[in-house]
Amino acid sequence: MKINQYEIVLVNLEPTLGSEISKTRPCVVISPDEMNHFLKTIVIAPITSTLKKYPTRINIISDKIKGMVAIDQIRTIDKQRITKIIGILEADTIDQIKSTIEETYVK
Repeated sequence: MKINQYEIVLVNLEPTLGSEISKTRPCVVISPDEMNHFLKTIVIAPITSTLKKYPTRINIISDKIKGMVAIDQIRTIDKQRITKIIGILEADTIDQIKSTIEETYVK
């Protein structure tokens, strides 16, 4: 399965510890295609349906998904955790994610 940056994928996040987002849920692929196409791991940000106004959460509304991308829960996973590709983000949501990642992690 070829996975691309900013696609929405269904991921089994179990097992988890403590406050990590768990269950099988949609996630956004954050890692660049140079990594996605050659490594066995990818970097994702889970999507949660629990809507909280955190500065690290970005609203997402698509045909199939309504929730928030949790930039504060970014993690690296093995591609074996991916069940299927659901869709891809729109340009304005991608811009918001890039901006939030920069604000949060690149100061």
